[in-house]
Amino acid sequence: MAHFVLEYSDNLEQDQNSIQNLFSALHEAAAETKLFPLKGIRSRAYCCEQYRMADGNSQHGFAHLQFLLGTGRTMEERQGAADLFFEVFTQHFSSQCEEHGMALSFEMKELEPVLKFNKNNIQDYL
Repeated sequence: MAHFVLEYSDNLEQDQNSIQNLFSALHEAAAETKLFPLKGIRSRAYCCEQYRMADGNSQHGFAHLQFLLGTGRTMEERQGAADLFFEVFTQHFSSQCEEHGMALSFEMKELEPVLKFNKNNIQDYL
């Protein structure tokens, strides 16, 4: 399991192509690590229309990327992947960071082993 979940403010002018380009780069980075099977890498994005940043300046923007993964990787492996993902993420929003106030955040969360069910036939279509 390797899921990217992006939340971002609606003033960042991210269209479908832009978000897909980010997801493509993140999926490539995840595959590069050889830690995550391709069939389990998924991404989704949520554009936030209701938010307030700091002093309320409507020019301020944010993007938060969460990476959820299953157990089984060492801290060193997770650190290397996190560094790579954050580099891809910050590069994607670099022009916005140069134009106005921005808050970029990233977190990697390893999910505790719990009762979890899923069914996946993606490998049949790769």
